[in-house]
Amino acid sequence: MSDPIDFAALPDDFAWGVATSAYQIEGAVAEDGRSPSIWDTFSHTPGKIDNNDTGDLACDHYHRWREDIELMKQLDVDAYRFSIAWPRVVPGGEGPVNAKGLDFYEELVDTLLAAGITPSVTLYHWDLPQVLQDRGGWTERDTAEHLAAYASAVAERLGDRVTHWATLNEPLCSAWIGHLEGRMAPGLTDLTAAVQASYHLLLGHGLAAQAVRAAVPDAEVGIVNNLSTVEPATKSDADVLAARRMDGHTNRWWLDPVHGRGFPEDMREVYGVDLPERPGDAETIAQPLDWLGLNYYFPAVVADDPAGPAPYARQVRRLHVPRTGMDWEIDAHGIERLLLRLTHEYAPRRLYVTENGSAYPDIVRPDGSVDDPERTEYLLQHVAACARAARKGAPLAGYFAWSLLDNFEWAYGYDKRFGLVHVDYATQRRTIKGSGHRYHDIVRGHRRRPRRAA
Repeated sequence: MSDPIDFAALPDDFAWGVATSAYQIEGAVAEDGRSPSIWDTFSHTPGKIDNNDTGDLACDHYHRWREDIELMKQLDVDAYRFSIAWPRVVPGGEGPVNAKGLDFYEELVDTLLAAGITPSVTLYHWDLPQVLQDRGGWTERDTAEHLAAYASAVAERLGDRVTHWATLNEPLCSAWIGHLEGRMAPGLTDLTAAVQASYHLLLGHGLAAQAVRAAVPDAEVGIVNNLSTVEPATKSDADVLAARRMDGHTNRWWLDPVHGRGFPEDMREVYGVDLPERPGDAETIAQPLDWLGLNYYFPAVVADDPAGPAPYARQVRRLHVPRTGMDWEIDAHGIERLLLRLTHEYAPRRLYVTENGSAYPDIVRPDGSVDDPERTEYLLQHVAACARAARKGAPLAGYFAWSLLDNFEWAYGYDKRFGLVHVDYATQRRTIKGSGHRYHDIVRGHRRRPRRAA
């Protein structure tokens, strides 16, 4: 069972939020000038997605967003983290801006603010315009520059109302899973392409951060990484070294460059791929961060795997440990450890848990309600762990539950449900689950606690 949540450890202005991403919920993939993204192409490639699902309709958020804001009001959250679809705003990847695309997000932002909900914008959550992929995508330096131009267009339109900006969401997934493992768009299995993509993604982050700040002087800019604690499966030297490599692959490769430390030398040797570096790039990548975002789901337990792909380490499935419906190991202490590691090793100004959640096969009762005790327990455990990290000095400023809605879960299609709100995909009916009601109670519990002395 979960520990009690130490609400007193969290600051008075702690932000309680929910998170989504554009391709996973919006649908309307060919409406109002939107062009195809790499995920449209990937999901329409037979065999890539479970059940051959696509994001064509998803949660129809493009038409039902007002209803979804009403759900946020019922959950009583402070903030909403969402992504903007690059192919909806700049359908050509570069060049002319699609006014209708920005109109949609402007109305969304205005309605959120009227409801007392702070918008938190992510500029890139994996939906690269296909037209740019046709020219090499993230393996090309131009894509980083196009990201900055797109970021500038969005910031100029929304920057008088939006101050909280993330440049990238989980670049690890874009580079490693999309270009090395082939399980995500664009579906490549090429180490050289993956390393080039990783470099240009972080260069794009730096250029986009500059672009946002040029348009919005008081912008609060950060980057969001999915990180894991990493442990060796055994005490053998081979597994210990494998865990070090996996930590570099999963964590340090993404953290060190944006904090001015450059790309880890040990991982350069592991990959054996020359980086497409130019003078000044390191400084661009290391733009000062106003905040750092952590997406956390599971720990990594790894063994040496010299015959496998880089980083030559494989995850080991431990027996007799609790797991989610994704078959991911549950370890709430991992989020506490990561928050403290980030605090001590990288000294961020502020930290946000930008995603955290769990998938389970929910059952709708005859009365239409959805009780999900496993997800509720996962939520309670992890929020309690976040509070413990704050008590120990982590500058934690907010927590965003993943996800507001059940949605298109990438290669898993619609079978895996992470939402605090159940979505009947046949009817698009939304129902707040038991975990959603419990999250509402958590938010209220923090607000009711005694305030800190000035």
